[in-house]
This record gives sequence, structure tokens and C-alpha cells, in this order.
Amino acid sequence: MEATVKLPSRCGDLEGLCHAGVSDKGVVITHPHPQYGGDMRNPVVEAIAAAYRKLGFTTLRFNFRGVGRSAGHYDQGRGERNDVRDAISFLIDRGLEAIHLSGYSFGAWVNTMALQSGPLVQGMTMVAPPVAFIDFEEGIRLPMLSAVVAGSRDEYAPPGLIRPLMGQWNPDACIDIIDGADHFFFGFLGEITRRLVQQIHCIQ
Repeated sequence: MEATVKLPSRCGDLEGLCHAGVSDKGVVITHPHPQYGGDMRNPVVEAIAAAYRKLGFTTLRFNFRGVGRSAGHYDQGRGERNDVRDAISFLIDRGLEAIHLSGYSFGAWVNTMALQSGPLVQGMTMVAPPVAFIDFEEGIRLPMLSAVVAGSRDEYAPPGLIRPLMGQWNPDACIDIIDGADHFFFGFLGEITRRLVQQIHCIQ
């Protein structure tokens, strides 16, 4: 069962939901763009959390600064990178030894940028990284990335734009395309969970 938690951060307490797992692994899960209604209760975020719970991870999803009951204000992805780092620290302080990151849309981008100058994690997945909407920048390396899940009809995260970037991020990572799904994955939430369980299980 998920419990409501307060995450200490550089901008004040962040609101989160944490589910204790049965292993020493934990995952921080980030949500889509707050200016378009994104928050930690987004259905795709919940589908990601369900996948990691099935594999025994402790899951932590939280509201970025200025969202819900989280302190602070939207910071165009800059301050949100610190939110990710603070969430990672929260799980480490709970004694978890292997930390993973996963994010949907804007959350996937924030995670990517946070790792360029932040703590290392042991694993990473993305759902619908919005490469046609936000600049992921040149020269990014993500050696911890194992899988990207995307929809075949996604205008914000088109597979044709993601594939070339994966050669830069991590050539060993795979892209898993859900045929018929758009950016919001209506009707495909269970498929997100199933695909992620398969991909994460393969690297454990």
C-alpha cells in the first residue's frame, strides 16, 4: 500500500507517494508537464509504478515543485532537476542500495537532465520522452538506460526521432513500441506495465 510522504527538498517539502518493496531496489518515478495538468497521480505514472512494484521495488512518485501540495514554483525544468536528486536522496536515506529512475514525458526529460550533473543511478527507463517537444541536447550519455517505451502514433515522442537519439544515449538500450498508442496511452496502460516488467526483468 502506498503511503503519503513528505520529501525534504531545496525548495521545501515535496508531496509524494511511497510503496515499500521487498528488495533493496528503489525507483523514483516522475510525472508529465505540470503546466499541462501533469502530476504524480497521472495514469501513465501509475502504470509505471505498477510495473516496478511487480518486481519488488520500493516505488516513490512525487509532485514536482509547485504541483499539488509540493512547495515552490514551476521552474522550467531547472529546479525540477534538483527535485529528482532530492527524491533519490530520500530513497538512499531509507537504506535502499540500488536506485532506478523512470519518467513519463516531461518527467523523462527532467530525469535525463538531472543525471548530467547529479547522482548516478543503477537503472533507468523512459516512457514517451518528448523529443519533438523539448530539446534533449546534444552529447547526452545515459549508460544506465535500459529501455524506452513509446507509442507508434505519438506526435510528441515519435519513434522515428527517438531511435537516432538512443544510439547516443545508450546503443545497448532497446525501444519498445506499442502499436496504435499516442502520447497519452488511452487504452494501453496495462500494456505499459507489461512491457516495462519484461524489460526491467531482463536486466535484473
